[in-house]
This record gives sequence, structure tokens and C-alpha cells, in this order.
Amino acid sequence: MTQHLDQTSAAVPLRWVGPIRITGNIVNDEVNVPLATFESPLWPSAQRGARTSTMTDDGIVATLIDERMTRSILLEADDAPTAHRAAQHLAASLDQLRKVVAGSSRFARLLCLHHQIAGNLLFLRFEFATGDAAGHNMTTLAGDHLMRHILTTVPGLRYGSISGNYCTDKKASAVNGILGRGKNVIAEIRLPGDVVEKKLHTTAAAIAGLNVHKNLIGTLLAGGIRSANAHYANLLLAFYLATGQDAANIVEGSQGITHADDRDGDLYFSCTIPNIIVGTTGSAKDHGFIAENLTRLGCREDREPGANARRLAVLAAATVLCGELSLLAAQTNPGELMRAHLTYERRPRDRESRTS
Repeated sequence: MTQHLDQTSAAVPLRWVGPIRITGNIVNDEVNVPLATFESPLWPSAQRGARTSTMTDDGIVATLIDERMTRSILLEADDAPTAHRAAQHLAASLDQLRKVVAGSSRFARLLCLHHQIAGNLLFLRFEFATGDAAGHNMTTLAGDHLMRHILTTVPGLRYGSISGNYCTDKKASAVNGILGRGKNVIAEIRLPGDVVEKKLHTTAAAIAGLNVHKNLIGTLLAGGIRSANAHYANLLLAFYLATGQDAANIVEGSQGITHADDRDGDLYFSCTIPNIIVGTTGSAKDHGFIAENLTRLGCREDREPGANARRLAVLAAATVLCGELSLLAAQTNPGELMRAHLTYERRPRDRESRTS
């Protein structure tokens, strides 16, 4: 029986916030960014963070540290010695593996190979450059080519799965933070003490103290995995939906670390986000508002392969910092967070009933 999928569109409210002043090794610009969300307080909160970025000469300094996309495959061997010999052979055959990957795509390049062995199971984690694509399909296709090559050239191995969960895709794990998956971006800002007091209504010492108590110790007690932040997922989801990304990648994307220091009354504040998975070409990127938003962000320019995606990742990281800074500032003041939600989330008639 033929099944027909319902293709009705689901509209999510979208607003632009900014400008955000960004400097660094990828972007030197003032940019407005789109956020699609039903959590309406997110817009004014990110806007407050964006406003502070324009009050320093450097704004948010965003540094792209690394970029790679991963796919792991699973192979079965007769026993552990066979799996070990195969892993050693493949590690010594990277040049040949790179040729196999080059035959699968114009843009995919094999960067590195890692492995794990559990009993007779061999897990191979391939790391690729994927140009301006996020790389989900590109790395899977490369994985297919690599799988066929390995099974026909390395004795003692059998097919296990095209995905061995050692990638790790859309699951909380340690491996992505350690080895990398997506774009690794660090966003930093240094705010004078008077800006912190006047615009964020708090102090550098209060934010730095809360970051230790809440983001570090609180997350440790909760058993967080390579994660110490207040709400990276909120900003990433809104940014991903507005720019046509695979929203499920906020799982690994939200595993990042917020760091704050009181520097003689000034505030040093940073967000380290090692797994930003974004692309400016591929699925859905040429349709409707997605293409318009990417164009407005300056991420559809005629640049070398990968440059547009790097710009988009840096914009995502700067957006995360804006929201993270604003939320932590709010949480240093009793009642401020709830007042904001009551103000921005209640319907107009609800607000009228409370004031009548």
C-alpha cells in the first residue's frame, strides 16, 4: 500500500537580533542574526548580549580552532588479533584510503582515522573535510566507499554497520569534544565593569561566581558530559532552525564550556563550543527563507570551499555567547528570570488581566 506523507509546513516564529560586533580569524563584521523559536524571551535576551558586543572595540572575538566531520563504521572480525592487525594495516594505508574518499566526492577529504576494538568488533572513526556542507550525507557516502574497499582488501573482516555510534552523531558523548566533530569555535568578550553594571545590571564578580557554582559544580553533580553551560542548546536550536540546519545536532553542539573571570572589575567571558555542525549548501539550503537568511548573513558568497560554512559557524558561536551572557547576568539577580518570562511569554490579554 502506498503511503503519502503530509507535507504541511510548520511555521516557527523568527526574529532578527543584533547587530553583533564580531572580530577574529574568520569574521570581522557587525551582523544581525535570525533566531527561530517559540521561547520569546530568547530574542530580547540575545539582543541584550548583542548590545554589549558593540560597546567594546573588538566586540566578540571568535576564533575557529578546528573543523572536521565524522563517520564511524563497524566491522566484525574473527577475533581481537585479527581486528588489531586490520587496524594497524589501515593506519598505515591512509594515502590509499584518501584516494578512495576522493573518488566519492569532489569536496570530501579524509583527514584522519581513529579506531577502537571491543572483543572482535572493530570501530573505525573517519574524520573528513566537507567544504561548505555540514557533511552528513557526504561522509556516509565516503564511508560506503571505504567499507567496500576495506572488505575487499583486508582479510578477516565482515560488514557490521555503516554507522557504529563512534562518530558520535546526535548523542551526548566525550569523543566529540576530545577528537572533534563539526566546527570548534571559541567566542570571547571582555566587558568594562561599568558596562556590566549598567547594561547587565550585575558585576563581573557575580557572573564569575555564578558560573563556577552553577555551570561547573552544578553540572558536575548532575553528571554532565564535557559540558558546563547554562543554555547553549536554546541559542543553537533557534539559529539552526533559522538557517536550515539539522536541528538534532544541538545534542553534541550544546556540549560546551562557559568560562568567566573577574579581571579587576572587568568581565572576561567565553564560550567554547567544539561541535558546531552547520552547512551553507545541501539539503534545504536553496529553498525559501533559508536561502534568503543565509544570503543576508553573508554566507552565500563566492568564496573558497568551506569559507561560507566557517563564517556561519562563527556567527552561531557569537550568538550563543550573547544569550549565555545575558542569561547568567539575569540569574545573578533574584526574580529577574521569571519576570522576563512573565513579560514576554504571557499573551496580551493575560497581561491585561493582571493589571486590571
